[in-house]
Amino acid sequence: MLSPHRVVIAAFPGVEPLNVTGPAEVFSVATRVAGAARPGYSVRIATPGGEPVATAGGIRLMADLTLDEVPGTVDTLLVSGAVRVNDHGVEPVVDGAIVDWLRTAAPGDHRLASVCSGAHLLAAAGLLDGLSATTHWRTAARLAADHPRVTVDPDPIFIREGRLWTCAGIASGMDMALAMVSEDHGPELALATARTMVMYVKRAGGQSQFSVPLALPADPGDRIDDLRVWIGDHLAEDLSADALAARLHLSVRHFARLFRRRTGITPAAYVESVRLEAARRLLQDSSHTLPEIAALSGIGSVESLHRVFRGRLGTTPAEYRRRFR
Repeated sequence: MLSPHRVVIAAFPGVEPLNVTGPAEVFSVATRVAGAARPGYSVRIATPGGEPVATAGGIRLMADLTLDEVPGTVDTLLVSGAVRVNDHGVEPVVDGAIVDWLRTAAPGDHRLASVCSGAHLLAAAGLLDGLSATTHWRTAARLAADHPRVTVDPDPIFIREGRLWTCAGIASGMDMALAMVSEDHGPELALATARTMVMYVKRAGGQSQFSVPLALPADPGDRIDDLRVWIGDHLAEDLSADALAARLHLSVRHFARLFRRRTGITPAAYVESVRLEAARRLLQDSSHTLPEIAALSGIGSVESLHRVFRGRLGTTPAEYRRRFR
């Protein structure tokens, strides 16, 4: 009889409960749906000292083992995340014990993943250097600032780079776990698992984790935020860095620096994201043709529309409309 796929989820005090229980439940349901025909999954929770941990919501999670007891034969290692809210806003919690353990435990060929702000722990251990990664949009700019060797994309639900996976905020850990089930046992089991859990059958990893205009709430009176509002109302106009800098009477270099400091991304990346968001909404909520959507969103041509959707969402406009409308 084949052994179950061994999953360990690392947790620590203050962790978001769904960062742990969400993926765990996906693997558990997949095992029950598979029945005796497939080995399924064995899921265990590890904490620094093997002690129960209080989550951000006050629920206590029991540990199955200490970090030092995690076997080197583990198949999938998930690192959960936590945030704290203070006068500076929302900040990721980087647990030193987890980071130190990751430097030793992470080497190997097992699958390694973070859930939500757990990406900050992987980055602190040097495991994301030279790779693309995502995390919750509220901490993405901090991840990019603290770890310049990591290419941070705040948009996708999850990103896979070889054996390393990172995902966005909280519930996206379940989407990532479903994708892992699909990789391990095929799309049929992932589909059956999603149906059992009354989840959306499949959210592509590249699907946006948030509505771009709402991701960074505008602060009236801030020049960059006022410009962002203007951009959303003028998508079909020239939104090049040169044109936007001229609108604020700034040099292109100074404008680009200010914009990235405020938003965490370049002006070009932001404009493309806002236009993509507009195109997504038009596909979902209207009957406009693809040429009309390309024009209204400012993307321009149907060819460019296809390029952006394939590059950012891993799908075509027509397929996106079929799924989400």
